[in-house]
Amino acid sequence: MMLFFHPMDFLILIAFGISVWAQFRVRGTFNRWSQVHAASGMTGYDAARRMLDANGLHNIPIEPVQGSLSDHYDPIHRVVRLSEPVYYESSISAISVACHEVGHAIQHANHYPMLELRHRIFPVVNFASGFAPFLLLAGFLFHWTGLIGVGIIFFSVAVAFQLITLPVEFNASNRARDLMVSEGFIRNDEERGVAKVLNAAALTYVAAALISLLELIKYIMIYTSSNNDD
Repeated sequence: MMLFFHPMDFLILIAFGISVWAQFRVRGTFNRWSQVHAASGMTGYDAARRMLDANGLHNIPIEPVQGSLSDHYDPIHRVVRLSEPVYYESSISAISVACHEVGHAIQHANHYPMLELRHRIFPVVNFASGFAPFLLLAGFLFHWTGLIGVGIIFFSVAVAFQLITLPVEFNASNRARDLMVSEGFIRNDEERGVAKVLNAAALTYVAAALISLLELIKYIMIYTSSNNDD
């Protein structure tokens, strides 16, 4: 019965609610500040290109991609990909998101330790996160505590990856804010909008990490309780 209900589920449910709220908030905040034209007149592409060039990253291209909030930096091909609304538009949201993704490119070029760690463990995380649910489910169904233990170890790797992602995302946003102001991409009175856009996006990562961490604690508590019963 502990598989299907556990006191930790209350906290997990609350965290899940925060996650859903964060998803709505990031879209709402992005849409709101997409309507606010940047005084500089720069598009997301313009800001990203200038920010890359200012850091000596002239060789990193910027490509438009379809979708909404599909922006990302590809460390394998070393390219910044911006969704079309960000790439082409001149708004507080577009410049904020574009510069945040360039922040990751700068991290990569500067060998930012947490980003390097995230890249190195990604293959392990990809493997572990795929097997962890099956190991845990089988362990709980057949009461194999050893299998549960292995599942917890695998799941812990995925949780660690999400926790490592937090400083990576916050650092990229901080780099973006500093350069946006120093390079004149935004005015001082536009910083409020930039902060709202970037903070809303960061909250989604925090919520996801919180859910995973609470689930891990739940599994550990069930595993410990099962061992004590034996």
